[in-house]
Amino acid sequence: MTSAGQAPQQSKVVFERQDSLARITLNRPAKLNTLDDEMLDTLERLVIDIDRDPKCRAVVICANGEKAFCAGADINAWGDLAPLEMWRWWTRRGHDIFGRIEGLLQPSVALIDGIAYGGGLELALSCDLLLATQRSRFAFPETAVAAVPGWGGTLRLTERVGVSRAKQMIFTGDPISADSAAEWGLVNVVYADRQAMEQAATAIIERIGRNAPVAVAAVKQLLRLHQASRYGAGAMESLAGGLTALTQDGAEGIASFRQKRSPDFHGR
Repeated sequence: MTSAGQAPQQSKVVFERQDSLARITLNRPAKLNTLDDEMLDTLERLVIDIDRDPKCRAVVICANGEKAFCAGADINAWGDLAPLEMWRWWTRRGHDIFGRIEGLLQPSVALIDGIAYGGGLELALSCDLLLATQRSRFAFPETAVAAVPGWGGTLRLTERVGVSRAKQMIFTGDPISADSAAEWGLVNVVYADRQAMEQAATAIIERIGRNAPVAVAAVKQLLRLHQASRYGAGAMESLAGGLTALTQDGAEGIASFRQKRSPDFHGR
């Protein structure tokens, strides 16, 4: 219950059902839709429910706000975790939730308008199709704070753009434009603005919806067969996250981010 004169708190993740379409919207624009514990809990619950719903034929993941699809994981949610907790809980949890999204029987489409950085890009990469607006930007900036992509980014990025370009993005942390993302195969199509992207997404989903849903779901699972060897790589990614959190550079990276200054790394 809210106090007199106070508006009810808006959900950080909004769910809508439009006929056979499930729509999940990140709704934390003031914080660039960065993911915290509450949002991860909601995402996990929604994805489990969608997966069990035979009447749902497609899933859209998008975000409110004009600046960001999602700027990543909220540093306040993980920055103070002990290394064992980083490995045992935070990275494994993200892997589990994004793995559920990727494993949905229904086709999933990410609509990206603005920046998709770090965990936000990892969320988008867990979807089958990625559509973006011209102003969108994409990056894995984790090494700038002495961390590593921890929610499947090293795996799914490499599958889409290849090893060489994945190294470029992750080693430098530099953002790439929407046009480069399309050229590299990171996103499927780039549109002039959000309205054009939304219209195109509706057309794509309607086109998929005219096909036999069981056949679409079966093909989606067949296309995942090449990913069967991912388990070992995912485990290594989780361990790498815990390792970097043990270092002095890891502490310096988080401190410099919070203090809005350049980090001073010493390789230890």
